[in-house]
Amino acid sequence: MADFDWGWPKHIDRTAVESALALDFMARPANVVLVAPQGLGKTMIAQNIAYNAVQAGHSVLFTTASQLLLDLGSQDSARALDRRLKHYCTQAGLLVIDEIGYLSYDARNADLLFQVVSRRYEKKPIVLTTNLPFSEWTTIFPNAACAIALIDRVIHHASIISIEGDSYRRRMAEESRAQRKARKS
Repeated sequence: MADFDWGWPKHIDRTAVESALALDFMARPANVVLVAPQGLGKTMIAQNIAYNAVQAGHSVLFTTASQLLLDLGSQDSARALDRRLKHYCTQAGLLVIDEIGYLSYDARNADLLFQVVSRRYEKKPIVLTTNLPFSEWTTIFPNAACAIALIDRVIHHASIISIEGDSYRRRMAEESRAQRKARKS
């Protein structure tokens, strides 16, 4: 986080981010949800939370939503699925699920994610990153009856950290382009 440009986002609750980095949520256990458009540092913050948790002696599993759901969906029996769910739900002290909202999923995938969240609910913390506000999660999980219950469990004990602004990567690309143009002049 030493390289994080706190002045770039138009809005970020630095105190809430620093509290998450200090792992204040782990003891409760509570969740941390980072909500922002792409390019504002959600994944970087989540990686730093995970790193701090490992440094503090916690076991951590960091995965993307698509990797998690692909893994769970590929299990060929109920017993195999139950073993994989235990992997995500009980073995890791902290589960970080990155990139919820970039792809849409069918009802079965929504059910699988619901099972992970539900089994960890009030037992073990989760850090989630998403590019969509919760009101738009029904677009990720169309026709999924459990979407509302999923959101309910995620946010019940959660620090929701919204970040607003323009993409940092886009800014860096534009600055680089401007520098190349200036050198050519």
